[in-house]
Amino acid sequence: MEISGLMEGNIVDLLDEIMLLHKGGKLETTLKNPIRTKEDLSKVYTPGVAEVCQAIAQDQAQAYELTTKKNTVAVISDGTAVLGLGDIGPRAAMPVMEGKAALFKQFANVDAVPICLDTKGTEEIIAIVKALAPTFGGINLEDISSPRCFEIEKRLRNELDIPVFHDDQHGTAIVVLAGLLNALKVCGKNIKDVKIVVNGIGAAGISVSKMLLHAGAVNLIGVDREGALNRQVPYSRTHWSEYARMTNPNLEAGQLSDVIKGADVFIGVSAPDVLKLEDVLNMAKDPIVFAMANPMPEIDPAIAAPHVRVMATGRSDYPNQINNVLCFPGIFRGALDCEATDINDEMKLAAAKAISSVIDPADLHETYIIPDAFDPRVVERIRVAVAEAAFNSGAARKNLLIGANS
Repeated sequence: MEISGLMEGNIVDLLDEIMLLHKGGKLETTLKNPIRTKEDLSKVYTPGVAEVCQAIAQDQAQAYELTTKKNTVAVISDGTAVLGLGDIGPRAAMPVMEGKAALFKQFANVDAVPICLDTKGTEEIIAIVKALAPTFGGINLEDISSPRCFEIEKRLRNELDIPVFHDDQHGTAIVVLAGLLNALKVCGKNIKDVKIVVNGIGAAGISVSKMLLHAGAVNLIGVDREGALNRQVPYSRTHWSEYARMTNPNLEAGQLSDVIKGADVFIGVSAPDVLKLEDVLNMAKDPIVFAMANPMPEIDPAIAAPHVRVMATGRSDYPNQINNVLCFPGIFRGALDCEATDINDEMKLAAAKAISSVIDPADLHETYIIPDAFDPRVVERIRVAVAEAAFNSGAARKNLLIGANS
């Protein structure tokens, strides 16, 4: 939430309101069916519940029909990379995870449970999540620092039979692609032909780049503190070496100001004020700038906007907000409904295209390339597209369209 521009008294009132809203947390447990009599009690608990337990013991798949697994996601963090706050620990991370759970419920009616782990050990986190997995239909990893987040997600995806999704990586990537597809339409450009510069090669930057390459991008260059990543340069970070091998086809070198020349698209997932006006002026005609550092973007939109064709940020007080809430509720809604075993690249691409399709081509313009998070069409479009992609790619246990077992 941005509080800039408010009078001092209003800021104090707003902060008081925020603290009051969080008093006692933001979530509670409710019953789907009331327990009013001894008969109700005997059905909900012992002895009646034994029949349900035996049914699941004989057929593990019945857990989806007879428990909360079918509609429940774990939101798991170790508190090491929380929003713009960094490593603040599991207790301080809890309000964010509660907020994430609240968004799951509000936008997609998914029941989510916030779980903050008091460990930074990669193997310990993997072991804990695997032990918890029977309770849940999906795992949403959140605010786990790079590069540990890559190994944790990779291992859990390989070793569990339910979807595992690191939203900081893939949620960002999906919404970026959705917005970029529409921005390119506004500019009359094709993703296969444009030069794209991604600044900030951490968890989000790597996932965004992979998503864009999967969607057809060719000339994509990643830039971090050491400059443009290049496959001819040895890196101590394994994930940078892997990234360099699949990007920068023309082997461009130098800092951001060097490789930004002639670029059609700038995507920032890095730090404030790293993109200068001179850099923008050196981009190609009708440039697209996604400056998504929060709370302060890579360039002040007021400075950049007059010189770019399409401007997007991560902020709600500017047009074209790139916000993960557009993605994760719908993608899990679809994955849960088809009892998916994974959230694969086909499902992510389908989600991005579904988000972009919400805006009719006739309505597209420079300040409207991405739908509002409260648009009721978003979750349903994603849900259907993701479930269909899951079924077609072999990641679904059920065909959502006909409700039959695959």
